[in-house]
Parts: sequence; C-alpha cells; structure tokens
Amino acid sequence: MIINTGQRTDIPAIYATWFANRLKEGFVCVRNPFNPKQVSRYVLDPSVVDGIGFCTKNPEPMFPYMDLLSGYGQYWFVTITPYGRDIEPNVPDKHHMLEVFRQLSQMVGNRRITWRYDPVFVSERYTAAYHIRAFSQMAEALSGCTDTVVVSFIDLYRKVQRNFPQVRSVTREEKIALGKEMIKIAEANGMRLVTCAEGRELAGCGADCSGCMPVSAWERAIGKKLAVPPFKPAREGCSCYLAHDIGAYDSCSHLCRYCYANSSPRAVAENRRRHDPASPFLIGRTQEGDIITQAKQVSWVDGQMSLF
Repeated sequence: MIINTGQRTDIPAIYATWFANRLKEGFVCVRNPFNPKQVSRYVLDPSVVDGIGFCTKNPEPMFPYMDLLSGYGQYWFVTITPYGRDIEPNVPDKHHMLEVFRQLSQMVGNRRITWRYDPVFVSERYTAAYHIRAFSQMAEALSGCTDTVVVSFIDLYRKVQRNFPQVRSVTREEKIALGKEMIKIAEANGMRLVTCAEGRELAGCGADCSGCMPVSAWERAIGKKLAVPPFKPAREGCSCYLAHDIGAYDSCSHLCRYCYANSSPRAVAENRRRHDPASPFLIGRTQEGDIITQAKQVSWVDGQMSLF
C-alpha cells in the first residue's frame, strides 16, 4: 500500500521529528477528518508499505532521518514558487530551497523527486511576465535534478476565498499563454510539464495531462509494478492516488494565503499547541470514545517485478 503525508499539512517541514518517531515505533494513528472519533491505525513497515509520498515546501528537516526511509519506496513533491512573504509568510528563502532540492535529488534520485510550481495566480505584483521569468530561473537551477515539473492554477475553494479574498481565477487565455511558455522552458531544461486537475486544455501544447500522482507515477518512482485496488478520485478530473493520508487539517504553520487545508491561523495555532512529537497522533492523543481500527494493509507490488 501507499502512505501519503502531504494532502492536509506539511509533515517533512513542520513535523519531521514526529514522523521519525512514528517510523521508529512502526505505527501511526490518524483521525477521520469528517468523523474524528473514527481512528485508523496504520503499520509503518516496508513489508506492507510499498511507498511513502511527501508533498512539502521544505524537506530539509527530514534530512537527519533519511536512513529511516531506506527500506521504503519514496516519492517527493517539493513546491517552490516565486511568491514573497506577503503570500507565503513562513516559507524559507527560495534560493536556499533550490539548493535543498538539489541535495534531496542527490539522496533519492531524480525519478523520485518532482518540482511543483503551484498554485499559479496572476495579480498586479505577480504578473504573467513575472511568472515566466521566475519559472525560467528556477527551471535552470533545477535542471538535471528532476525530469518532471507540476503546474496548476489556483482553485477558489471556500477556505481560499476566506483567507485570500483578493485573489481571482486565472482566465482560460492566461492559462494557455502561461502554459505554452512554461512547457517550452521545462523542455529546454530536461523536464516534462505535468498539469494537476486542469483538464486537457494544455495537452495540445505538449503538457502531460494524465495527473501529477497517478499510479503509473508511483510505479516509476518505486520501480515496481503495483496492483492497486479500485479507488475514488479525490475530485472531478483527478486521476491521482491520494488515499491513506496521515496528516491533519489546520496544522500547517506555513500559513500560505492560498492554502485549502487551513481554515484560519487561530485554528493552526491551537493545533500546533496540541502537537506532541511522542504521540501516535499528529495532533493530540487518544481520547475517550475513540474507535481505533487497524487498517487492512498488504503490499501491492505485483509479483515483485522491477520496472527498471
């Protein structure tokens, strides 16, 4: 099976010590975000966990613990965008993050790491021309470190609209114009550009519109064929495998204004206060009335055959 860590928060950047403790102890407890009394307990062992997916803006805090991941398949998505602290107040310096990306690529290999440049929005400060310049500079800096870059345009979820009321949707014309230039830049730097839940508008321009984290991408990262059971897409138009996430909403202290996973800074501060690195739960501990169920876990590797 596959464990995800990055759909609800940024575990490598903010909770690396906690995750290292979970790997050492060999299990993790996860609350159902829609029914918190329902708790799933996952064994963390390479015999049943074929891959661990990371979506992060800063993988560096995990570097001291990389030996704990040596038995697992890994797939890293590292987001580096061109926004300042007006949009991403607590994200580390981008030039440093480019160097951190290069270091991680050397550790895991460029098939196991993807650059995310998303979400893209356009404003008076962050114009289309600004994005093209920034994307080009970053692509050149990461050339050879990955062969894939994921681009998506901002979605105006309710939480996004509440936390970032000034933002607007990117028009179809803007998407196509930006997409065409970004595809050229990516190709010039040895990368294929993959869109995330953007339909097939950019397919004719050379983008890969099959999804940023489909099963085939997992197989490529792990190097093995997977017999994945049927799953429900996370949203319409999404073909990615995003189940079994061990994070928690309202717990990412990056506080990016476009974030769909945080309802408010106050909620994040409260959950950060309740975090215990020694707990099997990311936030808090076992509570009275919890119904803890051991998740059914088996390896999905098909015949142990390598793809490479």
